[in-house]
Amino acid sequence: MAGLRVIYSYDGLTPPARLLWLIRHGEAGGVVFFTSNISSRAQISAVIRRLDQADASTLNPVHSPLLLMTDQEGGMVRRLPGQPVLSEKQVGESAHPAAEAASTAAGAAKNLRGAGMNINLAPVLDVYRKAGDFIDKFSRSYSRSPQTVSRLGSDFIRALQAGGIAATAKHFPGLGAAAASQDTDIRPVTLNLSKATIRNVDELPYQAAISAKTKMIMVSWATYPSLDAKRPAGLSSTIVQGELRQRLAFGGVTITDALEAGALNGFGAISHRGELAARAGMDLILCSGQKVSEGDEAADGLESAYQNGTLGHTAFKASLQRILALRASLTGPAG
Repeated sequence: MAGLRVIYSYDGLTPPARLLWLIRHGEAGGVVFFTSNISSRAQISAVIRRLDQADASTLNPVHSPLLLMTDQEGGMVRRLPGQPVLSEKQVGESAHPAAEAASTAAGAAKNLRGAGMNINLAPVLDVYRKAGDFIDKFSRSYSRSPQTVSRLGSDFIRALQAGGIAATAKHFPGLGAAAASQDTDIRPVTLNLSKATIRNVDELPYQAAISAKTKMIMVSWATYPSLDAKRPAGLSSTIVQGELRQRLAFGGVTITDALEAGALNGFGAISHRGELAARAGMDLILCSGQKVSEGDEAADGLESAYQNGTLGHTAFKASLQRILALRASLTGPAG
């Protein structure tokens, strides 16, 4: 049960024996891939076939596809060569933005399905504020208009999921106000925005994404004092349960940003971070450090917290049911 809530990563071009063992025994939720894992389409397709074969083991009690994901946003943020070539900013500034948003998503879906993946950690729904800020410097935002981001993000989500790839709207409740140096991967980030601004600007695209039936939402590691002064969003039940589940009525799967992020340096070991995220209401724990041992630490933390009652059993099983429903909705390896 604990392992099924963890997304693993590894270094290099060959999945480690330990990861294959975990998958064979149903003790991994899935795998996230990075550029260092991919040398060619043929290579990553062969790796994914190995992972799917491990998942099909008779030792595995879970009979549904692994969650196999990457960041295929477009522009500079692409792990696989090929579609989508345009960045979100280029889509937003194009002559026909809605058509381009749908086209980039369809291209991403075809590309990912062809390699055997089933989840895209996209689209970015952050509403950027200034040219060159954290999200804009890599052209990762459609627009400074929340209404435009809402429309184009929804177009992307619908076309991506119509192409057989689950969408992940990110980074809730929004990183659009982060300055160029405010990178949660590196350090803690505090965004001093009013509750009204968060809800009327930054969260607005998520209302549209939920209406478009996005299957996943990634929650950011920034801290938003007007919502919760003490904890980053992904560790805050006020934000995960209050804003996302209750106010916006999201019923799909939540996923953390990278658990090893510098923004969480004040929150202890990986095992403790994973436990805090689960206590806040996060479903999937994303371990992006490219070490299988990181995923193992997160799973151990969840298991211990479940056994000692720190994590409520009802909520834990509800998270598991959402994850298993997502897996069951995916069609498995292409071809």
